[in-house]
Amino acid sequence: MKLNTIRRTGGLAVAAVTLSLGLAACGGEESTSSADDTTQSEEPTQEQSEPMEEASAETYGAGCAQVPTSGAGSFDGMATAPVASAASANPLLKTLVAAVTEAGLVEPLNSAPQLTVFAPADPAFEAIPPKDLKAVMADTQMLGSILKHHVVGEQISPDELSGEFETLNGDMLKINGTGEQATIGDEKAQVLCGNVPTANATVYVIDTVLMPS
Repeated sequence: MKLNTIRRTGGLAVAAVTLSLGLAACGGEESTSSADDTTQSEEPTQEQSEPMEEASAETYGAGCAQVPTSGAGSFDGMATAPVASAASANPLLKTLVAAVTEAGLVEPLNSAPQLTVFAPADPAFEAIPPKDLKAVMADTQMLGSILKHHVVGEQISPDELSGEFETLNGDMLKINGTGEQATIGDEKAQVLCGNVPTANATVYVIDTVLMPS
């Protein structure tokens, strides 16, 4: 989440004080009081003139409309929590969170300094035959490898997506295109909601579960 820098410009106040000093030298005490009033009335106006930019300002994708506008699962809420905890509050990622918990990856993901996570939304898991999904969820080693294939150990902005990136699984993830045109992995997954900030990661919610080579 980016915060606009609040700046104070004191040019008008300096000019007012300079004028008051000049008049005071001639015995004009009332002008000094007037100049002080001017100085005090200018500063609050400028401090309040620049609103804070919300975390959702640079997210993109049709799926972002399904993210809550307030609370822990909102963009602002997720921006304050480490990635696994942030995902647990997002209604699009319930199955992914269950898989991450089953694989014992909550703490490793939360404690990592910088990550990019390509997070399959619930419909991506629903597209897998139930029997196969159940078997994968029961095999924690295989599940861990699949999940870590979705994570890169650096933060990648939308305009840096194109290329090959090493995943936490130790293999390579190929991404074609940048921003809204990017496709992820050999499966050419599409981004449903991209550039979602958390305290230690950038998240791209995608429509397909990616498989390691």
